This record gives sequence, structure tokens and C-alpha cells, in this order.
Amino acid sequence: MVESRYGRIVVKVSGEALAGDGSWGVDPKGLAHLAREILSVRELGVEVAVVIGGGNYFRGRMADGWGISRAEADNIGMLGTVMNALMLRGALTGSSSFDVRVMTAMPMNSVAEPFIRLRAIRHLEHGALVLLAGGIGQPYVTTDYPAVQRSLELDADALLVAKRGVDGVYDTDPRTNPDARRYTELTYAKALATDIRVMDASAFVLAGEQNLLMHLFDAAAEGAMRAICEGHDIGTRIHAGP
Repeated sequence: MVESRYGRIVVKVSGEALAGDGSWGVDPKGLAHLAREILSVRELGVEVAVVIGGGNYFRGRMADGWGISRAEADNIGMLGTVMNALMLRGALTGSSSFDVRVMTAMPMNSVAEPFIRLRAIRHLEHGALVLLAGGIGQPYVTTDYPAVQRSLELDADALLVAKRGVDGVYDTDPRTNPDARRYTELTYAKALATDIRVMDASAFVLAGEQNLLMHLFDAAAEGAMRAICEGHDIGTRIHAGP
């Protein structure tokens, strides 16, 4: 039996990954794929927490187009992450016997538990899948930063970042430059120095300062999460250096 190189991971899933080929809402096939990927890692014996984005419903940068404040837009986006977490919990519980807990950064007691670090760790230690919604409960922050923060709070061995349509970090935009080169390995310092924007700079800064290992890969890639845990460096491996 293949063993995992990681005992505990946090998976960051963009809201767009749940939308499948669409641009809004949740696609049943995309949801089922994500559930299978997460379960395949949990079946390997890895403790798994998932930070979920809400961009398939609303993003803070859409504020101007709707004529609302950025803070209001971010609050709407945070609610979108809760909806995604509840959808994913339904898919996971419908496909397995694992205990699945949804924890939110803001109180929503009728549908989820509040995020309490030690309680989340206890859930993980007892074999539960933990879905973390609501970012950090404050506006002006995307879910990239909370993904790094939760990874550190939960003592995760690595953060796996699943992006829609992005199979790693490139030196230039592969959508506009066919000669763009994908990094198999990258340091946070170089990512910041070359202004790579695949994640928020604040997330890279925190991850680099705290020496958090990160893998960035295509959310649609079949078996990628499990393969990474089994020792294959799919996508781009990002670390603090040297």
C-alpha cells in the first residue's frame, strides 16, 4: 500500500472550480469530481481540511459594476463560500461514511459550527473532513490568505491549491504567450519578485515567512490530489527556499 508523505493537508478550492465549464453556480459534475478527489486523499489516511472560495457566486472586485461597496461585496462572497461548503458536504456525505464538518469564520449556528482552532484539530484527529467557509470573516481579504492562515493554525504539512484551468505557475501568462514556461518548483521570494499573480501577494508573504509548503495544480486533473500526497510533484511546488 502506498503511504502518504503528508499526515495532514489543507486543500484550497476556488469557487470557480465548482462551476465546472460554467461561470456561475455549481456544476454537479464539478462538485462530484471534487468530492472524489478529496475522498481519495482521505482514504489514503490523510487528515483533510478544505478552504472553499465563493467566486462562482460573487467576488469583491465585482463591487463597482453592481454599484455597491467593496465591504458589502466581500460579505456576499463570504456567504457564497458557505453555500459551496454545504453543497460539498452534501456530496461528500452522499459518497462516503466519513464525518464531514462545516466550520465558518462568522457565526451561523443553524447550519455550521464556528471555527475554533482546537476544535477543528480535534475533528481532524478523529477522522472527520473539515470544510472551512467564510474566509476569516472580514472583508478586503480573498480566500487565498485564509487558506494559508488556516494551514498554519491547523499545523498542516502542506497546502494544496486547486485552481480552475491553471496547471501550475508560469513565468508569463500561458493564455497569451504560447512559449510560457511552467515552473515545477518555485520560491515565494521569486514569485513576489517577479510579480506572479496566481495567488494574492499577502498569501505568498505569510506562507514564505512561516515556511509553509504549497502545491498549485489544476483542479480538473483526475487523481492529482492523491498523487501529490503520494509523492508526485504535480503542477508547481512552492516553498520558502533556499
